[in-house]
Amino acid sequence: MTPEKVLEVIGVYRRFFESCHVPKVKLSEKDFDKFQTISFNEKDKKAIMAHCHQMLDTVEEFVRDKRMDKCFRWLGFIQGCLLCGGMYTLNELKNHSRPNEEK
Repeated sequence: MTPEKVLEVIGVYRRFFESCHVPKVKLSEKDFDKFQTISFNEKDKKAIMAHCHQMLDTVEEFVRDKRMDKCFRWLGFIQGCLLCGGMYTLNELKNHSRPNEEK
């Protein structure tokens, strides 16, 4: 995935979070350890989505700094949370990351 494509995908997720009025909140690793991923409750899901929203700014920094390996790991984490939270289907997430000519 090109840096330009990553920025495009970040834009998709940023618009999604903003349209759902998801705030930006940074959670600690300790906070994350409290979540039961198999049975997200709504409060947990909102907290995780808020954390993912704030992560987008850092992913943009990784792209600017050409730290693409780290960028891909963080983007994958965000996409995993979006999938587990029921925000997008696997096919939708895959389509977000595909080159535009493959869609």
